[in-house]
Amino acid sequence: MYTLTRPETQALKQLSARTTLPVPSRLAVQVAWLFLIWSQRRQSRCDLARLDSHLLRDIGLTAEDAFHESRKWFWRS
Repeated sequence: MYTLTRPETQALKQLSARTTLPVPSRLAVQVAWLFLIWSQRRQSRCDLARLDSHLLRDIGLTAEDAFHESRKWFWRS
């Protein structure tokens, strides 16, 4: 899965903030932005599900917390 770099993320934010874009273009940018957020959320939850208890302790989560977070659907924050 491709993860956006910081410059790419900034470029998307700037594009979505522009009000001079035509409506279809603005909509396309917003849909692309939403898709990228959902993709990153899904990937990070899959990664979280694979962490062992030692690493979970390092980030301050219990196994139960990690399980519940990793079981969320990608569109839920």
